Formats: sequence, structure tokens, C-alpha cells
Amino acid sequence: MATHHFTPERYYTAIGTYEPVLRIADGDTVITTTVDAGGADATNTSVTPGGNPQTGPFYVEGAEPGDTLAVHFDRLWPNRTYGFTGLYLAPNVVDPWYVTEIPHTEEWPRAEWELDLERGTATLVSPETKLGKFTLPLRPMLGCFGVAPGRGQAISTATSGPHGGNMDYKGFEQGTTVYFPVAVEGALLFVGDGHAVQGDGEIVGTGIEVSFDVQFTVSLRKGRRIHWPRAENATHIITVGNARPLDQALQHATTEMSRWLMTDYGLDMAGAHTLLGQCIEYEIGNVFDPAYTVACKVKKSLLDILG
Repeated sequence: MATHHFTPERYYTAIGTYEPVLRIADGDTVITTTVDAGGADATNTSVTPGGNPQTGPFYVEGAEPGDTLAVHFDRLWPNRTYGFTGLYLAPNVVDPWYVTEIPHTEEWPRAEWELDLERGTATLVSPETKLGKFTLPLRPMLGCFGVAPGRGQAISTATSGPHGGNMDYKGFEQGTTVYFPVAVEGALLFVGDGHAVQGDGEIVGTGIEVSFDVQFTVSLRKGRRIHWPRAENATHIITVGNARPLDQALQHATTEMSRWLMTDYGLDMAGAHTLLGQCIEYEIGNVFDPAYTVACKVKKSLLDILG
């Protein structure tokens, strides 16, 4: 098990089978950085075109199609004090008649935020609104990350799928382990799109966008096939579906959770479905971009009862 310090020199706005930037082994840790969604680095200097640029890909030795790659987020933290968000709600999350009341300008209107990295807060500094100097606690998470899809595909970081991608789920934070189905040799892991704070759905088209310091550790589960991203934190196991319309994303997430309960927790179908019927929790990830995201959650405390 080794720790690698990696400084990116180029970025990708698609997740695909690109030449790896670093080869790592099962159990290794990587310490690196990401730029913000617009391509600006820790000095707020534009270093690459925008569109959720990704750091990577990282080649995991021994990873093969049919395996599962586990990615544990050891540390996620902004590395500068300036962040920005969209200013108005996206047209697709409000009633059609209300869209005409939302201001439209040639340039995308932004709100600007000042981050206090010692105190762990973000404060709205412009434009002037009746919120005043509105302050929120930081809750850093990665909005877009994943592994290369199969069949030579390169999928835009504007969207998501079984490989991960632009899911914008606020549960993908420090301390969480995310599991991906491996579709290509080496898995080819990408990370990017840091958000200092984000509400459910990314309904203004952004979280508080900022460049990040990222530390993650990978582990490989040989021969363990999954179909959609999974995750776990201290309190829940989580499955994620990415699709449009929203009900299809929910279907993917629910099906994956049913599979997980039967294959790893020993439940039969009737038992798994009964548990889900009364105990399931849902959260909404991205509802701004082409594919929507739904996270399906089950409390670990319920599973502990099962032994």
C-alpha cells in the first residue's frame, strides 16, 4: 500500500478510455487536486476549459470488467476562498408559467461566496439580496466522478450513468466509500467538480463551485459485479440510479438496493422487498443536467438487527 502525490497537468470533460496519468495498486492512496467546474485552479486562474473538468484517469492494477472498485474519500476540502453559484432556479425545476418570471440575461448570472476555510463557512458576498451576508457551514462533496464506461465510450461530464459521472449527490462527501462497476481494464477513475456546499438536486445548476484538495484510497473487489454505483457511510448503505425521467433513476436505484440486500445481507426477495417497503429512504441528486440522479438509502442499524 503506497501513497501517491499527483499534480495534474491536463483535465478531461468526458469520462472515457484515456491514457492513464498514474498507475496505482489495490489499497493505494492518492493525494491530488481538482479545478472547479469552470476550469479554475486554487489561485482562481483558468487553466482548462470548463464543463466539470476531471483529474485523472487513475489506472488501478488488476481491475477487470466484472470487478467492483471501491473509492474511499479520506479528505475533501476546498483549496481557495472564492466560490460561485448560479443565481436563479433552473427552468426544469419550476412550473412552466413561472419560467417567464425568472430574469434572463445574455451572461449567466452568478452569486459569489467567500469561504473561511479555518471556520468552515461560506458567506454570500454578491449580489446584494435580502439574504444579506448569508452564511452556511461547509459540507464539501464531489459532484462529478466515476470510472470509464465500456465499449470505448467517452461520456460527457455534463451527464451520468452506470459509470458515475455528474451525479451531484451531496452524500458523496468525506468519509464515504463509493463503489463502481468496473467496465474496462484498470477501471480508469476520474475525480472532479468540487462543491463546498450544495442542496439536493443542484437546482440552480451549481453547488458552491470551488477547486479542491482530494485524498482517496482505492480497493478492489474481484469478481463482485454490481450494476449501478453504490456507497456507504457511517449510518447508511446507498445505491444510485442515473437516468431521465426521474422515475427511471428511482427504479435503477431501488433495483440495485434490492440486489444488494439479497446478495450481501442474505435476504430472500420477499424479505428484501418487505424491508424496503417500510424502511427505504430516497434523496434527489442532480435534476439539472441531462440525466437525473436518485439515491436510495437503508439504515445500517436496521441491517445490524439481521446479524
